[in-house]
Amino acid sequence: MPRSMENKTILITGATGLIGQALIRRLLTIEEQPKTILALTRNKDNAEKIFADLEGAGRIRWIEGDVRNPLPIAEEIDFIIHGAAETGSKAFIESPVEVIETAYAGVKNMLELAKEKAVSAFIFLSTMEVYGAPETDEKITELHGTDLNTMKPRSSYPEGKRLCEVLCAAYASEYKVPAMVLRLTQTFGPGVKYDDGRVFAEFARCAIEKKDIVLKTKGETKRSYLFTEDAADAILVALSNGEAGEAYNAANEETYCSIYEMAELVAKECANGEISVRIEEIDAEKFGYAPVLHMNLDTGKLRALGWKPATGLKEMYERMMTYMTHSPGGTGE
Repeated sequence: MPRSMENKTILITGATGLIGQALIRRLLTIEEQPKTILALTRNKDNAEKIFADLEGAGRIRWIEGDVRNPLPIAEEIDFIIHGAAETGSKAFIESPVEVIETAYAGVKNMLELAKEKAVSAFIFLSTMEVYGAPETDEKITELHGTDLNTMKPRSSYPEGKRLCEVLCAAYASEYKVPAMVLRLTQTFGPGVKYDDGRVFAEFARCAIEKKDIVLKTKGETKRSYLFTEDAADAILVALSNGEAGEAYNAANEETYCSIYEMAELVAKECANGEISVRIEEIDAEKFGYAPVLHMNLDTGKLRALGWKPATGLKEMYERMMTYMTHSPGGTGE
């Protein structure tokens, strides 16, 4: 039987992150309205500015803190969605110890809180990177193995996520915490800042500024993508219908393409063919880039719960670029 969020209290970590923002906005529009959204942030003033335009923001209670420390919350909590994490590629190379420590301490504190509050469901937001670097276009199910190299400092991020995943499974088994894992592909949409350093944002800036897209690799990596609102819906479907101790892939399978193909789409469709794509290779490993991979995620398990992505790659770019150029959170204040 689906778990209802109506009149319930939901704790979200990483509330001002890209997915956290989309999730909170989605929660305030669903039919079964939660009573309270407890939103953890490291900067309350910044968080309140981000959501100043939001109808229903009065139901958000901001908690200023850090997931690496236990949260003293007196009230009851019905659901926890743990999304706070280090996501900067530069940190994976320069501060790998801290990346691992933050991942472990954060999920351990949240699982302890879930255990204490006897929550109805706990969602840990993981990553497609736990599968390593698949070399073919085979479909990747949740049972797929990994070829991650534990002796590479950049593995601090995906191996940290894998550690968190097994801790979720351990708490589900030993303490009966209803913990689930959502393995997200690369996700973007409104909420991406104009100066975001990730490749999809760089492509969008090039289209906006009518500058050629310059790839630092051959762009051979292939993956699927996901719109922020579709990611929020995936989380809520798993929260409502998912099974404890299970992992679910989340991606729009129809967006599967190489980075080079995506660059070409942006140049032709979003910049009206006014820019081109060039390759100027650098030492990708030195800058924390993930290895070349073919991440063709199979989302059948999540779709069986009732989820379906609605937004294609071109529309994802169009809506992100509108945000980047016309909203205070993007560039055009």
